Amino acid sequence: MLVQNKNLTTIWYEQNTDKIKIIDQRFIPFELKIVELNTVDEVCFAIKEMQVRGAPLIGVTAAYGMYIAARKNPDFIYLKNASEKIYSTRPTAVNLGWALNEIMININNVKKENLPNKILELANHIREDDINNCKSIGEHGYKLIKKIYEKNDKPVNILTHCNAGWLAAVDWGTALAPVFVAHKKNIPVHVWVDETRPRNQGFSLTSWELLNENIPNSLIVDNVGGHLMQHKKVDICITGTDRTASNGDVCNKIGTYLKALAAYDNDIPFYISAPISSIDFNIKNGIRDIPIEQRDSEEVSYIQGLNEDNIIKKVKIVPEGAQCVNYAFDVTPAKYITKLITEKGIIDANSSSISKLKN
Repeated sequence: MLVQNKNLTTIWYEQNTDKIKIIDQRFIPFELKIVELNTVDEVCFAIKEMQVRGAPLIGVTAAYGMYIAARKNPDFIYLKNASEKIYSTRPTAVNLGWALNEIMININNVKKENLPNKILELANHIREDDINNCKSIGEHGYKLIKKIYEKNDKPVNILTHCNAGWLAAVDWGTALAPVFVAHKKNIPVHVWVDETRPRNQGFSLTSWELLNENIPNSLIVDNVGGHLMQHKKVDICITGTDRTASNGDVCNKIGTYLKALAAYDNDIPFYISAPISSIDFNIKNGIRDIPIEQRDSEEVSYIQGLNEDNIIKKVKIVPEGAQCVNYAFDVTPAKYITKLITEKGIIDANSSSISKLKN
C-alpha cells in the first residue's frame, strides 16, 4: 500500500543482498524505520516486541525466520529447535504455528544442502499467498460496503478496532482490505478508528494507513463506539482476528468483545475479516480453549508519544505502586458475529460453515 505516495510492504526478501527487511512498527506514525533480520534471535525479538504484529504478518515473519535459521545451519534438529523458539514468542496468533508447520512438513524429504533454498521458496510463497488472500478478502468485503452505499446513498461509516490493515499483514490487510478496495472503486467511506489501548495501534497505525491512502477517518477513544452506534453513526463494524475457533468464536485485540456487544444491541452488522490461515480447526470453543497472551504491565502504565522537541518518549500515566494487568486479547462468541469474510467468500460464523474451509 501507499506510504508517502510510494508502494511499500511490511516484509520482503532482498535478493541482491540476501536480506530480510521489515518495517519496525514501534516507531510509526512518527518515523518510518526499516530494519534487517539476520538471526533467529532478531526474528524472535521482532515478533515478541512487536516490530511486526498482526497474525498474518507474524506468520510470514516466522517463515522467513526459518530461512534465516537454515542459512546458518541446515541441520534438521537445529531447524526444529529454531521453530520451537520462534513459536514460543507469542501464544495467541495461530498463524505463527501455522506458518512454522507449513515449513516443517514440506522439508522432510529435502536434502540438507538444498534446505535453505527450499525454505526461502516456501517463505516467499507464504508471503505471496498472504497478499493474494488479503486482496480477495477485500474484494468480498467491498460488496458489503457497496450494498450499504447503494441503499443509503451517503458515505458509509465503518468502525474498526486495533489495526488489521496492511501493517498487520504483508499488504492490503484483513479488516481494512474492504475499505481500501471500496475507496479505490470510488465508494465514499469514513472510518471510525478506535485508539486501542494500551499500545494505541488504532491511533498510531490504522489512522496512519488511512491518511496515506487519503481515506477520511476520525480517531476516537475506546469507549466511544457504543455511543456512536446508539446514535446511528456506524453502518458496519469490521475487525480482524488473531485466532478463530472452529465454532466461530473469534479472538482479537482486547476490547473487540465490547464492540461486538454494542453492535449486537444496536442491530449493527459486525463482521470479522478472517483469512483461513487464522482459523484453528482444532479449537472447538474459543472462550475455553484459546490461550490469551498477557503482556508486560508497562504497556498499560506508560504511553508513548512525540514530545515538544519532536523526540519519541514514554511517559508514566499511573500512580507509583499501581498494579496493572495487561490482557492482550479477548474472545467474541460466534453468536455476536454477523459473518466471517474469508478469501473464499463470506460465511456464517459456525462449525458447519467453517468446517467446509478445511483443506
